[in-house]
Amino acid sequence: MGTSLMNDNSKKLSTWDELLVRVGRDRDKSAFAELFDYFAPRVKSFLLRFGTDMSMAEEIAQEAMIMVWRRAETYDSRQSAASTWIFTIARNKRIDRLRRENRPLPDMTDPAVMPESIETGEIQVARMQQEKKIRHALKNLPEEQAKMIFSAYYEEKSHREIAEESGVALGTVKSRIRLALNRMRAQIDEDEGITP
Repeated sequence: MGTSLMNDNSKKLSTWDELLVRVGRDRDKSAFAELFDYFAPRVKSFLLRFGTDMSMAEEIAQEAMIMVWRRAETYDSRQSAASTWIFTIARNKRIDRLRRENRPLPDMTDPAVMPESIETGEIQVARMQQEKKIRHALKNLPEEQAKMIFSAYYEEKSHREIAEESGVALGTVKSRIRLALNRMRAQIDEDEGITP
């Protein structure tokens, strides 16, 4: 009974763990969308802190989130928090990329390299509210941009695959996705009453 109670409390405390379990168990796209909306920008920031250039940080963040979708069924909330699991995937993707490009690897014992600790319940509630705003902004995108965001983040397609399927240049795909993300950011700012 003690274990059951502990598991119930863990689920209440960690919405991220529950969402990741739903992705792994049910292939729940809306749960993945919430995880993506929250973690993708944080993974990108995490990568930028290590000196990764913007373009590579975006690509690695996308690859990491695709890996989250593909490997979610292997996640075990008893072994680590969802955030730790996701940031570990991102860190490993970065290391793989650096090895392929023969760049020097960072010192992984450096505290600056480690992901931030798990957030409190209050912060998680605030972030869930932010995610709701992000989903609203996604719904307000022009169809073409929404389709590219969907292809990139929900169908796990690379920018190159999207370019080939849509018949547009790779740079155009990257520009449209970046524009879509900027429009979403502007929509969220507008919803929050923030003016540039």
